Amino acid sequence: MEKTVRVRFAPSPTGFLHLGGARTSLFNWAYARKMGGVFVLRIEDTDVARSTDESVEVILDSLEWLGFNWDEGPGVDGPFKPYYQSMRLSFYQEQLLKLLQTGKAYRCFCTAEELAERREKTMAEGKNWRYDRKCLRLSPEEIETRLSQGARSVVRFFIPEGETSFIDMLRGDVTFNNVELDDFVLLKSDGMPTYNFACVVDDAYMKITHVIRGDDHISNTPRQVLLYKALGFPVPQYAHIPMILGKDKTRLSKRHGSPSVTYYRDKGYLPDAMVNYLARLSWASGEEEKEIFTRQEIIERFSLDQVSKHSAVFDLDKLNWMNSVYIREADQSTLVQMLTEILIREQVVKPKAVTPDFIRYCEKIVAVMRERMKYVGQITEDAKYFFTDDFEYDWIAFDKVLMGEGAEDRLVLCQEEFGKLDEFNIEATEDVIRNLTEKHKIKAAQFIHPLRMAISGVKGGPGLFELLEILGKEKVLLRIDRTLNQIRIRKQCGK
Repeated sequence: MEKTVRVRFAPSPTGFLHLGGARTSLFNWAYARKMGGVFVLRIEDTDVARSTDESVEVILDSLEWLGFNWDEGPGVDGPFKPYYQSMRLSFYQEQLLKLLQTGKAYRCFCTAEELAERREKTMAEGKNWRYDRKCLRLSPEEIETRLSQGARSVVRFFIPEGETSFIDMLRGDVTFNNVELDDFVLLKSDGMPTYNFACVVDDAYMKITHVIRGDDHISNTPRQVLLYKALGFPVPQYAHIPMILGKDKTRLSKRHGSPSVTYYRDKGYLPDAMVNYLARLSWASGEEEKEIFTRQEIIERFSLDQVSKHSAVFDLDKLNWMNSVYIREADQSTLVQMLTEILIREQVVKPKAVTPDFIRYCEKIVAVMRERMKYVGQITEDAKYFFTDDFEYDWIAFDKVLMGEGAEDRLVLCQEEFGKLDEFNIEATEDVIRNLTEKHKIKAAQFIHPLRMAISGVKGGPGLFELLEILGKEKVLLRIDRTLNQIRIRKQCGK
C-alpha cells in the first residue's frame, strides 16, 4: 500500500508572502487535496536577524485569505509539532551529533576574514573557490582546546567523491558532480542550523514524501540528498517548479506590479480570482480554451505532469481581466464589504460612519461600477467623487469641456431645472436633459458632458443618470454651484 502523500510549504518570515511563494503553496495544497494527502505548513524562522512575528502573521493571513487551509502547522496541532524551526533546535542537535560522530561532518574555526582572504587568492590564480578543508584534519584534542578557549566555530558537512543524482518530477534525472559542491555549513557560529540542514531534518521527521518548490532550489537539492543519505533518511520525491518573471523576463519585483499577496488583497482582488490566476502560471489543464477554474476544478485536474519547466510570466492585465470576471459574478454583499473595508483602511471614512444608510449607498455604487471594475479598490482610485464633494478636477478635461462657449449657461439651466424636481431619479433627470435639448435645439451631449464634469470632476464613469440618482439632488446642486464658481474664477484668470 502506498504511503500517504505529505507535502509542505515552508516560508521564511522575513517579509510579505510573495506571489511566487503563494503559487508554490497553491501547488502543494492542490496536490495534497488531489492525492488525499496532508498539507503541512512549517515556519522556517532560523534567520534570527531577519525573522519577525509580524511577518509570520502576514504570511498566515495571506494563506488564510487565499483559502489554503493547512492540515498541520501553526494553530493546527499535528503529530510532528512544533512547526516553527526556532522551536526545533533539539532535533537538529541530535542529528548533528550523529554526523560528527560518524565523521560525516566536522568543526571549522576559519573566520570570515580568513575565508575571504583565501578565496580572493584562489580566484586571483584563476581557480574556482570552494572550501579548502583546512579544518578537516584537526584532532579531537585540538578541537576541544579551541572550544574551551571560546573559539567560535561552524559545523561543515563532508562532501564525498562521486556524483549525486535525483529524479525531478518535471525534469527527469538530474545529476551533479560532487566536485561542484563544497563542504557547506550545517550549523552557524551562533548555534542556528542552516537552511539545507534544518530543511532535511524537518522534512525527514515530518515524513514529507514530496518536496514541491521553486526551481531556484535545484542547486540545494544535491546537498540535501547527500544529507538524507548520510543521516539514513529516505529521500523524498522532488518537483522544482519554474520561477515567475515579469514581462521583461526578469525576476518578479515591484516594477512589474507588487509581488505581495497582501497588496492584491488590500486593493480589492477576490481570493478565488487570485487562486485561479496563480494556478494558470505554468500549469496547463489540457483544456486550452478554458481560463476560469473553480477551486474544486483545480484540485480535480491538477497534475505535476502538466506543470511547465519554463518560467511563467506575470501579466497584470491578465490578472485584472480574470478578477473582473469574478467581480461580475460575485455576491453584491461580498463586494460591498470589500469596499467598506478599503474605505476604512484608506481612511476615506471612519468605522463609525459605516451605518446601514452608508451600506445602502455603497450597494448603489457597486451596482453601477461592477461592470467596469478590475478590482474593488478601483472605486476609490477612479471615483473618489462618490465620497467627497471636495474632489480634484481633471483640469485639462475641465478646460476642454467647461470653458467653451455656452457650457456655463447650460450648467445653469440644468441647475435650475433639477432644483424644480420633487423626485430625483434616473427617469426624472433624463427627462430634464431631453426637454432641454429639444427646447434649445442642441445635442444631449452638450448638456451631459459638462454636467458629468461638474458633479464628478472627470470625463468618464458610470451612466450619468445613474450617477445623478446615487448622489442625490442636494449633492448635485451643490457640486454644480461649486463648478460654476470655478468656471468664473478661471475666466477671471484668463483661462
